[in-house]
This record gives sequence, C-alpha cells and structure tokens, in this order.
Amino acid sequence: MDELMAHRLAKLDQLREKGIDPYPPRVERSHTANDATRLVESFAESEPETDPIDIAGRVVAQRDMGKARFLDLLDGTGRIQVLMRRNVLGDDLFEDLKTVDLGDFVGVHGKPMRTRTGQPTIGAESWTMLAKALHAPPEKYHGLADSEARQRRRYLDLMSNEETRTVFATRSRLISGIRRFLDDRGFLEVETPVLQEEAGGAAARPFQTHHNALGEDRYLRISLELHLKRLVVGGLDRVYELGRIFRNEGFDARHNPEFTMLETYQAYADYHDVAQMVEDMVTTIARDALGSLKVTFKGEEIDLSPPWKRLTFHAALKDYAGLDLEDFPDEPSLSAELRRRGVPIPDGAGYGKLADEAMSHYVEPHLIQPTFLLDYPVELSPLAKRKPENPRLVERFEVFIGGFEVGNAYTELNDPLDQRARFEEQLRLRAAGDEEAELIDEDFLFALEHGMPPTGGLGVGIDRLVMILAGQSTIRDVILFPQLRSEKS
Repeated sequence: MDELMAHRLAKLDQLREKGIDPYPPRVERSHTANDATRLVESFAESEPETDPIDIAGRVVAQRDMGKARFLDLLDGTGRIQVLMRRNVLGDDLFEDLKTVDLGDFVGVHGKPMRTRTGQPTIGAESWTMLAKALHAPPEKYHGLADSEARQRRRYLDLMSNEETRTVFATRSRLISGIRRFLDDRGFLEVETPVLQEEAGGAAARPFQTHHNALGEDRYLRISLELHLKRLVVGGLDRVYELGRIFRNEGFDARHNPEFTMLETYQAYADYHDVAQMVEDMVTTIARDALGSLKVTFKGEEIDLSPPWKRLTFHAALKDYAGLDLEDFPDEPSLSAELRRRGVPIPDGAGYGKLADEAMSHYVEPHLIQPTFLLDYPVELSPLAKRKPENPRLVERFEVFIGGFEVGNAYTELNDPLDQRARFEEQLRLRAAGDEEAELIDEDFLFALEHGMPPTGGLGVGIDRLVMILAGQSTIRDVILFPQLRSEKS
C-alpha cells in the first residue's frame, strides 16, 4: 500500500469513528451543476432570496482560505463552485472538511449565490460525504498522457480529460441521430444473433467458441448481413441493426477486433438509392450533432456538403496509379504487375484481393473528401449483384472519407444459383490459403431460394464515422473500452 492511499484510509477511519458512513446508500439532489449555474445566472444584479438547493459531485479542486474553503464539484453536466464557511457550517462540519480529498464525492445543501467576482456558487449550509476515494485522481495539468493508460483505464481518462467526455457525448448524439434518421424513413430496428453456426457476410477471420449445452462450435459474427437479408426474404422491407461485430484481426489506427456496425437493407432499392441515403444521413446527423458540415480530421478540413464525388473503381486505379485492369484481366497477370510495382500481396490472394490491394495502396490515401468508389470486380464482392452491361463488375460502392473506408453497399445478389456459385468460388480461395474468404451458409441459401426482392444494402463502420466527425485519429479513442493486450502478458 502506498503512503497516499494509507493517508486516505486514515481519513476513512476518522469518519467511521465519528459515526459517519463514508458510502451512504442515497443522496438528495435537486439540481445538477449546470442547473445550479443557470439558476444563478438568471438572477438580477441583486440576488433574490431563494430556497436552498441540493447538489452533488466529485471534488476536483480545493482552496483553503482559513475560515472558508472553496470546493469545485464536477458532475455529468459540468462544474460548480461551493463556498464552505465556518460560521455557517459550524465547527464540527467545517473541521470534517479535513477528511475531504480530490476525487471524493460529496453532497451539498445550500443557497445559490454569486461571489464578489460574479462566479456562480453554492453557499453551503451542510455537506455530506458520498464516496471516499482511496486513490488520487490523475494530476490536473498532465492527466493521463500515455495513450494506452487512457484507453486501458478509461474511467481515469474520463475523470481527467474534458475532451474525452466530449468525444463520447458526440458519439452518443451521432448514434441517436442515425436511429432517428432511419426510424423516420420507415426502417425497423432489429436484433440478430451474435453466436452463429457459420460466420458469413464479410471477408474476415472469425473468433470461434464452443456451445457447451449444444456440444457444437459457434462463431462470433463478422457481419450482420445474412440474417438481415433473411428478414427481407420474410417480408420486412426496411430493416437495420446497430450491432457489435467481432473479427479476429490485428490492431491499428483503423481496426479494433470488436467494433460497432450499422447495416441497413431496403427492398425495391439499388446501390444508387443507398448512396443518396448515405449522403442524406451523414449530413443530417453531422448538422444536428455538430452544427456544421465542415470537420477537421488529421489537419485536413473535410466538407460533407452534398453532392459527394463519385468515381468508378477502374477509373480510380487509372487516375491514381496508371493501372488499367483491362490490361490485366486475370490473377497471374495482375499479380505479376503488382509485384513488379512493389505492392505487398497477401498469400493466397485471388484476383479480387489483388485488385483491392492495388486500390488500398494507390487510391485510398487520396480520398480525403467524401467519395463514392463504384463498380467493383465481381471476384471481390461475392454478395453483390452483377452489372447487367458488364458481368465482370458488380453494383457496389464503398464510401471514403479522410483517406479510408467508412461504408460499403451493394445492390444485393438475389439469384440463389449465382450466389451458390460465388460461395463455392470462395471455398476454392480458402483452400488456396485465403483465410478471409467467405464460408457457405446453407440456411441463407435456402432462404434466398424462397425469393428476395431487389434490395439495396449498406454497412457503415460507426467507430470510423465517429473518428471523422469527432476529429480523432485512432479508432481506440472513439471506443470506450478498446481491445488491448492483457497487462499480465
């Protein structure tokens, strides 16, 4: 036990010896810090005679003035100053203030007032210890400087950094705005299984677990897609889910193995309809939550104002890399060209993966302003409908902001025979070494065989979108509890 903790424990004992419970079960609170501040600010120059109010919060500052002491209390709405005076509290209550440390929670009963400098204050008539903190909070001016410490002990980060509290309040407003946007357009919010017999709907490695009661293995879902499309088959024309996704992959500024995805499916729509909806949704939630369509991300000003730029996959590779996929129509020729250029190529990569690596290497870093990249190779998109005028391409877009992908959408493949053939091709890629290739989901194919109307589907990485709109450069700073290596290891 360190010396500071021993000192706080001694104060805890002092309170208990006086018959004071340092962790009482409840507190009366009539006003938040912001409520109290607004109340004082509503006073005219001469303060009216008002009834006392009750506030509560964490002690974040103390200033001893001899026969008076100022405390600053912080709650979830803001900060308020409290004036403790010996002649008002009496000797006992005033002396008990010596047991108060930074980080403690206290309740205060007193009258709203202004100090001589005009600062909104509560003049305490009594106070109560609500929770004695046994550890000191992070130092005021340095806080938690180490990013891993901030992410591992988010409660200390939130306690000491107002910017962190603002980021997560913004995240909450953005997600609420997404729900309002979709609900207003007739979408139903639904929930689908996290534990699944087959991990499908995306190119990713799943986490595997075992269901003891069933004696069967299960996968944590890597996508929401296949169950949501089952619902469209069943007659729910507009559905969405905001759900947690689990992918057994590494960590970097844009990837966390556990993240939040929005997926929407709209019957009788195509990918052009979905692109319009994405534009409308992002601009609406940004305007409502931030009050602006201009945000700053990694030093770049991003203008979300529509219309967003639209560029085809093939045209983007020509523009940014001088690479014409028509000149490299198969896996051997494209692989040889990328190796010649020095582009890293994963083991077992098929044609679609090769094209995607080229796009990520040459094009993605340039897409700072909102851009729809359209019409992907069919090999890269096993769940998307082919373009009638060019069956080597599919009706798919990815939306890029800030130099990385934040959303993905298709005109959904609803031909069950073509879908089965695509899944079988994915199995061939998996056998060749591509661990992220799709698995076959027989129940999904059975559902599709009952008929699904033309449908537009969308997936948006909520964490990445929040990164852009809240101006945060790493995904770990927009996830309250990101995955980190165990401290034990």
